[in-house]
Amino acid sequence: MDREVAARPRKRMAGVAALTAALLAGALHAQSFPSRPIEFNVHTSPGGGTDLFARTVTEILIKEKAFTQPIIVSNRPGGSGAIAFNHVKSRRGDPHVVLTMATGSFLTATVRKELDLGLEHFTPLASFAVDPQVIAVGAESKFRTARDLIDIGRKEPNSVIASITSATGTARLFLYVLEKETGAKFRFVSFKSGSEATTAVAGGHTQFTPENLSEMLGLVEGKKLRVLAVTGEKRLPAVPDAPTLKELGYNIVIGTGRGFVMPAGVPKEALAAMEAALKRAYDSAAWKDFAKRNNFEDNYLGAADWGKSLARQQALMVEFLAHISTPQKP
Repeated sequence: MDREVAARPRKRMAGVAALTAALLAGALHAQSFPSRPIEFNVHTSPGGGTDLFARTVTEILIKEKAFTQPIIVSNRPGGSGAIAFNHVKSRRGDPHVVLTMATGSFLTATVRKELDLGLEHFTPLASFAVDPQVIAVGAESKFRTARDLIDIGRKEPNSVIASITSATGTARLFLYVLEKETGAKFRFVSFKSGSEATTAVAGGHTQFTPENLSEMLGLVEGKKLRVLAVTGEKRLPAVPDAPTLKELGYNIVIGTGRGFVMPAGVPKEALAAMEAALKRAYDSAAWKDFAKRNNFEDNYLGAADWGKSLARQQALMVEFLAHISTPQKP
């Protein structure tokens, strides 16, 4: 009995020592961030809007020497984004993994219960901008205005085919909103990236695309595509002759949010360090120049506000998901 009593303090001390060691290890891990290369994941193939956004921001971080470790961009296309999203989710607690996100595909995935990719599996980092959608057609298209396209979509449902990046992304969401507002109906074909989707229109394989202007700007400038309308609150400097949908009488304002999240459970110190580094990139002249050239609408939000914004945007995604999950009449 005396031996048992004597052993109890030693066990308690050992437990305290183990807990202390664990806490110190956690603190050391947070303080040493980053301890290895930082991976920025992209859910599309190279060349699309999300990929260009990721590479621009990481290049700024590298140039600014924000971290002592290398920064790499990993493209993980497939599954309407689910492959990349699951990769980041699986790295719970690891602050060296970042997801470069487009709100359409990401938020749609978060509300699909069968995917188990809810917001609780991610840590919001920052939002940089909104990338407006546009309606663009080939240079030789018979559609001269957005009304022409919409009228055909009403009179001859599903006769016009759109190129989009993802069956659950913002371009697809825009089609849903456009159809709901106008009564038109369109078919669509999904591609692995915005560059592929827009090139298909330029090549005459599909009739139009509702993707981001940033993903087709070269084709627009090269007069391979024409922009019929934009989805922002204001006209875009790069295509000043293209009216907003609101100007045309359609109550539609939509765009792709550009931002970053990390896995859930990351150390607070690492989160703060990454958030500060991204704010530094956002404040740089290089980012301002990129945003201006790509006609982004400024929308900087820090981690806390970005988290609240993502939660609010889920409501439309729930409605949208219910729509695309319901068999549609021909």
